This record gives sequence, structure tokens and C-alpha cells, in this order.
Amino acid sequence: MTDAASSPNDPLVAEIARKMSGPPEAARAWMNGLAERGAPRAQALLAQMLLDGFGGPADPDQALAWFLKAAAGDDALAFNMVGRCYENGWGAPADIVVAAQWYRQAAERGDEWGMYNHATRLMLGDGVAENRAEALAWFQRAAALGHAKSMNIVGGFHEDGWEVPQDYAIAAEHYARAAAGGDFRGQFNLGRVLASRGEVEAALEQFRRAAETATPAFRGKLTAFLRSAPIQAYRDLADTVEASSS
Repeated sequence: MTDAASSPNDPLVAEIARKMSGPPEAARAWMNGLAERGAPRAQALLAQMLLDGFGGPADPDQALAWFLKAAAGDDALAFNMVGRCYENGWGAPADIVVAAQWYRQAAERGDEWGMYNHATRLMLGDGVAENRAEALAWFQRAAALGHAKSMNIVGGFHEDGWEVPQDYAIAAEHYARAAAGGDFRGQFNLGRVLASRGEVEAALEQFRRAAETATPAFRGKLTAFLRSAPIQAYRDLADTVEASSS
């Protein structure tokens, strides 16, 4: 069966979307039937349901088994998710070296999250030899596909002068694209840029957007930044963010 992710006009895509918008239990049962008939994308989506506990109990062991079946059918998303399972110990002992191998294969198959995860491992030297130049190349490829988190990291490379000449203007462009794509780190970084230009209201808007979806740890970083600012409006926003988090 044609891979739904690579064929947006395939009727299966619309049918999957329709089923997913219905009762979770029915969606999971339908996806299970499709997966049993050998559709790799359905196998990957069923695995995600099992991992998340969507439509029934969570089962990381079965999730990994289905991701592996989908990967055997060359589903790029599944390659990335097998990597995630091994990185986080979902259904198998955590093994970052094995995870990195799966991320590389996902990246080579064109999966943008696989590119991002592979690039992150290369950037950190985590599970693979550190190679920041190669990491940047993969982040750029993912960013070209519209991956917002990769856009933000490419901005960081330009801001810090990693593997490229330091260029704050190019960094700001990437942060703006990441922010528009909904990445909270991109929104925070764009807010920093705007604050440095004295554009207080525009910066506050980005900081507010970042706070809405940031992880608790990142909200702590955000509030610490705002509290250190010399402008009262930023410190007031820090109070608001902390109050909404408590």
C-alpha cells in the first residue's frame, strides 16, 4: 500500500484523518485492522497510539514492535520513532548508540524529525562522534522542509558563529521563521532579538507565546531572563508567567 505520508492525495490520508477525529477507541481498532493488513504507515500510527495510550492502555513494548514492523516496510517516520524508543527506554533498554543509528536512517529517508534528531546527536556527540558541520547541514535540510525547531537551531549556529561566520541578522531571520512555526524556543530567541532593539511590545508578545507552550524547565529559563531585564514590563510578565504555572 502507498505510504500515506508521501502521498498527500491518497484517499487513505483523508480516511485516517476522519477516523482520528472520531472516538479514540474506534480509531485504534480501525488502525489495528489496517496495520494487520500490512500498511506501514498504519503500523506506525498504531504504534504511536500504543505509545501514547490513545484509545486504550499504553503499551510501549507493543508500540516498539509495531514501529519495527513499519520500519521493515520502509516507513521513515517509524525509523525515527524506533530511535525515540531506544533513546528513552520505551519498550527496550535505553541505548543512545542504537537510537543514533535509527535516527540516521530516518534522516537519510527524508524524515524531518529524523534529520533533527540525527543532527542533535551529531551536535552533542551523543551516541556518535561529534561533528557540528555535519549537524548544521542536517538542521538546514530539516529547516528547508519547514521544521521549526531546526530553524531555531540554525539561528543559534549563526548567532554563536558555529561553523559559519557570526551573523546576527541571519540568526534573527531564522528565529522569526521558527517563531512563526510555533517553536517556543524560537519565540523566546526572537523575543530576545526584539528586546535588544528596544521593541518592547513586540518582544513581550513573543515571550507570552513562548510561555504558552514551553516546558516547565524552559518557563523557568524564560522567567529568569525576564526578571533580569531592566524594564519593568518584562519583570511584570515574569510574575504573570510564574502565577500561571503554579
